[in-house]
Amino acid sequence: MPEGDTVYRAARLLDRALAGHVLTVADLRVPQHATVDLVGSRVEGTVSRGKHLLTRLHPPAGPPLTLHTHLKMEGAWRVLAPGRRWSRPAHQARVVLGDATVTAVGFSLGVVELLPTADEDQVVGHLGPDLLGPDWDEDEALRRLREEPDREVGDALRDQTRLTGLGNMYVAELCFVSGLHPRLPVEDVPDLARVVRRGRQMLLLNKERAVQSTTGDLRERERTWVYRRERSPCRRCATPVRVDQQGPPGRERAIYWCPRCQPEPLTPPRPGPDGPAPR
Repeated sequence: MPEGDTVYRAARLLDRALAGHVLTVADLRVPQHATVDLVGSRVEGTVSRGKHLLTRLHPPAGPPLTLHTHLKMEGAWRVLAPGRRWSRPAHQARVVLGDATVTAVGFSLGVVELLPTADEDQVVGHLGPDLLGPDWDEDEALRRLREEPDREVGDALRDQTRLTGLGNMYVAELCFVSGLHPRLPVEDVPDLARVVRRGRQMLLLNKERAVQSTTGDLRERERTWVYRRERSPCRRCATPVRVDQQGPPGRERAIYWCPRCQPEPLTPPRPGPDGPAPR
């Protein structure tokens, strides 16, 4: 699933392309909104909230509306000049917005919802502080993380209700550079604030470039410390990187770590709200 910096760049792309434009093309290709007519709506702008995209519209009549989209695993937004060939098959298009100068196409979007702008909290109100948001609140993020002291830190950092923006890749890399095994309980993390600040720094550094890197090296296969490098040697100590699954049944995520640089907790993982953590 895309990380917060990827969604931030998608929001910026849409905002730069559409903000201030009056739509002459507005096609929502999902059953619940297939008959909605947004032609004539002025696009006020697009913002990201964690991994969610909010495109705000001012229709010719009625209250302001928000188009809420989420990329999920395979979604992407593309902006192109009218008449240009699409980069994906037309049957994958879920949203088409534009005018005589620009066309924005949302392909394979996991979520497409239209709601009054005043009701945006219904779809993003549950999220924790946004690491890339203008209203980032470190104290609130730390408070939410510490509400579950027994929870494994890798699982907690991925939880978008604790803080939003970190996905599997950044959590794996963040745990490595912090010297933390992803199964370490939150309460045993020596300096949780420093971990959160490092996570935010990773996102801030990568939000301006399309190629993500946590090592500082943009070359293929050199961009990460441990993520998707199972059985490869650790870049620091040459110990083979390990991979396992973490999270409640049905929502497991892969975790990567170096057994030497990130030693396992001395005590067995304590059960979380969904029962014992899978090993």
